[in-house]
Amino acid sequence: MRKKKVKRVARAIVAGHLEKISSRIFDQNRSLITEMIKGRYGVYALYRREKLYYVGLATNLRSRINQHLKDRHKGKWTHFSLYILRKTDHLREIETLLLRIADPTGNYMKGKLKSSKDLRPELKVLLTEDFKGLIEDILGGKKAAPKEVKKKKKKIKSEGDLPLKGLLRNGQGIYANYKGKVYHAVVYSSGLIRFGGKLYQTPSAAGMAVIDKGAVNGWAFWKYKDKGGKLRPIGDLRKG
Repeated sequence: MRKKKVKRVARAIVAGHLEKISSRIFDQNRSLITEMIKGRYGVYALYRREKLYYVGLATNLRSRINQHLKDRHKGKWTHFSLYILRKTDHLREIETLLLRIADPTGNYMKGKLKSSKDLRPELKVLLTEDFKGLIEDILGGKKAAPKEVKKKKKKIKSEGDLPLKGLLRNGQGIYANYKGKVYHAVVYSSGLIRFGGKLYQTPSAAGMAVIDKGAVNGWAFWKYKDKGGKLRPIGDLRKG
C-alpha cells in the first residue's frame, strides 16, 4: 500500500504586524508598545500622514523606532508600520526590494540586489530583433533568393555564424509538437531563436528548453511552414 504524500505548507515569513500607528503612542503609551515589540526584528515604515517617508530594517524594532524620534528623522513622520519576521535570512534583501519599489524620500541609499541579474541587456536584444522584424514587415523586406541562401550556408561553416542564419526570413515562426502540446518559437535574421522570452543560438538548444531535460535533435524537433502551409522539419532547409 502506497503512502500518501504529505503536502508541505510553506511557513509564512511575517509573524505579526502593526500598520499606520500614530507616533503619539510613544508619548502616551511608550512602555506598552516598546514591551510589545521588544527583541523583535523585521521591516518598518515611517509615514508623514498618508505619504510614505522612510523604510528600514532592524534586529531590534523597539530601539530603532525610538531612535527615529531623536535623530534626523525627528518631526518628519507622524505614523509608523512594522512587520515582524520569523527569520533574518532575507531581511536585508526584503528591505532593498521595498526601497527600490517605493523609493521613499527619507532614504538616501536604495540598496543593491547583489545576486540579481539585470535583465535590461537581454530585453534590449529582444526589442532590437523585434524592431528589425517590424521595420522589414512595414517596408516590405525582400526574401533571400535560393542562390543567396546557399552562399550563406557556406558562410556559416567558414565564419561560424548561427546555423539558422539565412535559412528563414526574419520573424518567421517555427513549431514543435511535444507530448500533445504545440510550441511556437520565432527565428530572427541573425539566426537567433526566441522561445519563452529567451534567446537561443541553435535549434537543439531551443528544443531542450521545451523538453526541459535530455538531448534533442532540434533540426527534426522544430518544423516550419513551407509555401503551401505544410509543416516540414527545419532540417530540410539544409538540403540542397
